[in-house]
Amino acid sequence: MNQPLLIELFTEELPPKALARLGDSFATTLVDGLRAQGLAPAGGTFDVFATPRRLAVRIADVRGRAEDRAVEVKGPSVAVALDAAGAPTLALRKWADKQGARVEDLVRASDGKQECFFHRSTASGSSLAQAVQPLIEQALAKLPIPKVMQYQLADGRTNVSFVRPAHGLVVLHGSQVVPASVLGLQSGGLTHGHRFQGEADIELPHADDYESLLAGRGHVVASFTERRARIDAALRERAAALGVSLGDESQVAPLLDEVCALVEWPAVYVGAFEREFLAVPQECLILTMRTNQKYFPLFDAQGRLDHRFLIVSNMEVADPSLIVDGNQRVVRPRLADARFFFEQDKKIRLVDRTPQLGSVVYHAKLGTQAQRTDRVRALARHLAAALGGDAETADRAALLAKADLLTGMVGEFPELQGSMGRHYALHDGESAEIAQAIAEHYQPRFAGDALPATVTGTAVALADKLETLAGIWGIGSIPTGDRDPFALRRHALGVVRMLIERPSAAGAEAPTLRGLLELAFAQFSAVPAVTAATDALHAFVVDRLRGWLRERGHPVADIDAVLAVDADRLDRVLPRLEAIAAFRALPEAQSLAAANKRIGNILRKADGAATGVAIDRSLLVEPAERALDAALAEIAPRAEQRLAALDYAGALTTLAALRAPVDAFFDGVMVNADDARLKGNRLALLEGLHRLMNRVADLSKLAS
Repeated sequence: MNQPLLIELFTEELPPKALARLGDSFATTLVDGLRAQGLAPAGGTFDVFATPRRLAVRIADVRGRAEDRAVEVKGPSVAVALDAAGAPTLALRKWADKQGARVEDLVRASDGKQECFFHRSTASGSSLAQAVQPLIEQALAKLPIPKVMQYQLADGRTNVSFVRPAHGLVVLHGSQVVPASVLGLQSGGLTHGHRFQGEADIELPHADDYESLLAGRGHVVASFTERRARIDAALRERAAALGVSLGDESQVAPLLDEVCALVEWPAVYVGAFEREFLAVPQECLILTMRTNQKYFPLFDAQGRLDHRFLIVSNMEVADPSLIVDGNQRVVRPRLADARFFFEQDKKIRLVDRTPQLGSVVYHAKLGTQAQRTDRVRALARHLAAALGGDAETADRAALLAKADLLTGMVGEFPELQGSMGRHYALHDGESAEIAQAIAEHYQPRFAGDALPATVTGTAVALADKLETLAGIWGIGSIPTGDRDPFALRRHALGVVRMLIERPSAAGAEAPTLRGLLELAFAQFSAVPAVTAATDALHAFVVDRLRGWLRERGHPVADIDAVLAVDADRLDRVLPRLEAIAAFRALPEAQSLAAANKRIGNILRKADGAATGVAIDRSLLVEPAERALDAALAEIAPRAEQRLAALDYAGALTTLAALRAPVDAFFDGVMVNADDARLKGNRLALLEGLHRLMNRVADLSKLAS
């Protein structure tokens, strides 16, 4: 009979940040394996369970034995298998012996191309009892574990390796235990409850009783998803009752995942600290609560930090005062440390710290942080002017940008670099623009992060990332596969996003990607270890651009068409893509794209013979070529006018009028005429048409 199959591995506390992934991997590998062997239905349901001390899955409708299946093996073709008289050849007889069959038992049939011999047989279905142990071993081997530990089993002799010591294995098919042995454990039907509040041993009479018995007798919510939802609801209910909120949802979600992986029977309590700590920049307090203590800070309607916070405990008790008091006593020293660092750091101005950057090594081949700062300053001045900002302000911000690395607060909390620089700059009397740029110059820190909001911040952020890209690439530390120790992919994407989403001010000439990369490499002219590799780095950044555009939903063909024409003025990429999308909707689009591709092929074969050649209108002898020339003369000025106004969609729409004369030209004109003068003139006509059609994008790449 089909029965639910429960498999649980009970362990010591698993890595919290990886728990959800471990649970999903464990479950899906087992389910896929059972389905592949015909033991579980292809569309069947399964439940995933993951707590700090267990990985488990329950799969519905698992068979004790899979159905027998027909097996067909193709052998030699009839032409090889039979001789001229129709008798079996040696090749056929040997193949039949290999299959354990007689020649007369083989079947002749077509494989779709030719007639062959086949051996058909019936294979016995897999047994769950035989399949389950190898499947569990496979599931454990495939777990996304960065590092395993080795521990000794109870016999004192055997060592095994796993992410954490394992203490129990449940393999229950309905109400029957399926024998299996992994990590020195024998399968059974015994699970275990909460470490403090549940029953230590819980016998499972049936696989379907798993969650209910764990919850009722074990004080364990087995489902990660259900446990997370309970915690989330309790946090929001508590916050609402206090008249506050949990703050930025993007910061709440990862902490919620981590806390869910730390508790089996969650309860939410309210803690508090002395209001005097609120004099410390709230980023410091938030970081220590979230990162070090796993607390949820609370915020008022204006986004200001509240002195209360929420604790997710692993124990639900009638009187939580001891739990709350213990957590409050733990967090106070951390907050006191933050206050001490802040007060001490304010005694030395940021500008007075900058000389010390000369003793901080940035990279053995690239010099000190002071030398790096000089390079970033030069780039920031140029970029500020290009973006319509003030070069002097950008220079000052770049000078101070790395100074907070020398403060006690950033030494204790490296995540606060930039953010603390802003606070110290304001305390020192620097302008709000400079202080904000210091905080913004690390942005975007990750995919989807906010970009700098100020022109000065954008200039310094671009300069910082370009300096990193040129320097690290220039010494040969190029990303390979999954390895990218200096986060060059992230830096490249940051450059792409800023050049696209933070355009130059009106009247300022937007920088080109190639120009910026050349300028960045120029800053390393006195660094022998750096080799300027503008072309290679340019291709790397453009590849990041392609990926970013694909993620935004733009078709690959459109991206290729736009970047084939210009991959340097990134501020114009999105408008050109929008124009291509509008052009595709025109009835003339496919015909013009196909014609453009044909013209490109013709010109490539001509090997540049028409480049720069003026059209001799006296040689336009065919009506169709005269009509095309006239259409170009009329349409080209209108298209150029639209292009000058950056109306890319309008320019492409104007080209739609060329469809009829272009089609007529190819129907009625022989380009490769015997007369060399006629051929050269027609090539020149096509070269001018090709140049006009590809001003916005390479339309040939849109041809289907």
